[in-house]
Amino acid sequence: MNGNNDRNTTIIRTSITGIVANVLLAGFKAVIGLTANSVAIVLDAVNNISDAASSAITIVGTKLAGREPDRKHPFGYGRIEYLSAMIISLLVLYAGITAFTESVKKIIDPVTPDYGTAALIIVGAAVIVKFLLGRYVKGVGERVHSDALINSGNDAVFDSVISVTTLVAAAIYLIFGVSLEAWLGALIAAWIIKAGFEMLKETLSKILGERVDAELAQSIKKTILGFDEVHGVYDLVMHNYGPDSYNGSVHIEVPDTLSADDLDKLLRRIQVQVYNDHDVILTAIGVYSYNTTDPDAVRARERVAAIMADEPYVLQMHGFYLDKAEKTVRFDIVVSFDAKDRNEVYRSVSEKVKKEFPGYTLQIAMDTDFSEE
Repeated sequence: MNGNNDRNTTIIRTSITGIVANVLLAGFKAVIGLTANSVAIVLDAVNNISDAASSAITIVGTKLAGREPDRKHPFGYGRIEYLSAMIISLLVLYAGITAFTESVKKIIDPVTPDYGTAALIIVGAAVIVKFLLGRYVKGVGERVHSDALINSGNDAVFDSVISVTTLVAAAIYLIFGVSLEAWLGALIAAWIIKAGFEMLKETLSKILGERVDAELAQSIKKTILGFDEVHGVYDLVMHNYGPDSYNGSVHIEVPDTLSADDLDKLLRRIQVQVYNDHDVILTAIGVYSYNTTDPDAVRARERVAAIMADEPYVLQMHGFYLDKAEKTVRFDIVVSFDAKDRNEVYRSVSEKVKKEFPGYTLQIAMDTDFSEE
């Protein structure tokens, strides 16, 4: 809990820094832009206001996401941070579209700018401030895994690029007497629109539910395999309820000689260890038992494994168990998403195994690759 509070405090403090810096920059640029009759500088000031709004949204989102779980939302409110990041992405898109629209208007109906030395010096200083601010905010966002801060930082860097183009346009005008700021503004605005769409796409992907990070999945499996009784770890499914907030389930393979009491103790130890090491709550641990005393079962498993090896879209076979008394063969297969028809792969495997075990009932489950099988 303390770690989460520290994270929220860091996000809020960083966002407040962004608000103060952007409001000050917006005020300076608005005065300069109106005085110099420069649409680029005025749009720059508007972008600073949108950045300040982004930081305010980040603060509100972080506060709401930090609320304790309740009856209506037992998994907490962490996903609100993703909604905050989505809103910021939309603000970036809006700023880009607005800048593009105004630039096109100035291309059609050009206005002669009046650049002054003081104005250019202040814009140059703003470039440095915005770039450093953007790098700082993005860096903090990456460190605390805050998409809202990352998007705000990227937006600030975009603004510094806009300011650079303003200086370039001013230099061209002062040297050659040609005003290109509207054209440059349109090009940069198009770039911002593209970046906004990419931010929005990435955030929506997380809201929809992405595959868990492979490194995290591997480390969790390694932790579980560290228990002597566990001979295999499969079907790790992770549900994300906000940055660094995961609930999950997994299957483990254990000897068929374990008692219910031994198994209960093992599952509890695994849950505690995974939470302590990875801050992940395993809400369910399924169990596969494997034959330990029957050599026929070992040979049967090898036969089925050979069949799976000939199937290019079968990534894995696990949970194998041969029950002679009930004449059943049960196991799971992981079928790749690359298969044109996953159900056809399943049917093909079933037919081949059925021929190998006439008279046996097959219990084959088709699994999905949720992590990094």
